[in-house]
Amino acid sequence: MTVQVVDKTANKQPADFEQRVQKLREIYADGSEVSKTALENVVSSVQSGKPAKGSVPLGSAGRIGSRQGKVSEFTTIFPIKPAGAKRLRAFLELLHPDLGNREVDKVGTVHDMRFVFLDNDTKLLMCTAYDGDWDTYINDFGTKIPDIIDLQFGEVEGWPGVRSPTFKDYLVKYQVQAFFWYVASPNLTVVETRRLEKIAPALDEFLDKVA
Repeated sequence: MTVQVVDKTANKQPADFEQRVQKLREIYADGSEVSKTALENVVSSVQSGKPAKGSVPLGSAGRIGSRQGKVSEFTTIFPIKPAGAKRLRAFLELLHPDLGNREVDKVGTVHDMRFVFLDNDTKLLMCTAYDGDWDTYINDFGTKIPDIIDLQFGEVEGWPGVRSPTFKDYLVKYQVQAFFWYVASPNLTVVETRRLEKIAPALDEFLDKVA
């Protein structure tokens, strides 16, 4: 006779789950009906599903910024000079394509980078995800692609220049640390990801031959 062992903890939530839900309901009591309905639907989904897979804890990237595993985040909101957005757009459209990703790739640790113009071109949002420590990352930008950085940010208010000894303090002034941040593969660096990209086709070809 086969005996089935039932995992009684499969859908069991932590003991403090109901307390956290109750606190959320109190906080959302004067929220919109859309929010309150969504909250109840999400709570129901959590209660009926399997426990969430443990995530990598959010730690410090160093001087400022958050890190998950090997990957860190960098988020800044700069005030931009009048016509600064026009100049930066022109650089990104007219000259940056000739550079491609070559210059940024020299840093070697950048997962992604994006620029967004806000509030009628009066502010510049710049975000990146990168490997390792904040100081090392900033040092790499200053030593490996200084002119690119000065072209990208030379039109923000008060920019001291990447070679200035006040450069790091200036960045900290406008950097905003992420409160919540999701990383799909927190334990893979840029180098490791590229290695896997090279290995994957060969592995797929090998498996196809074996099959």
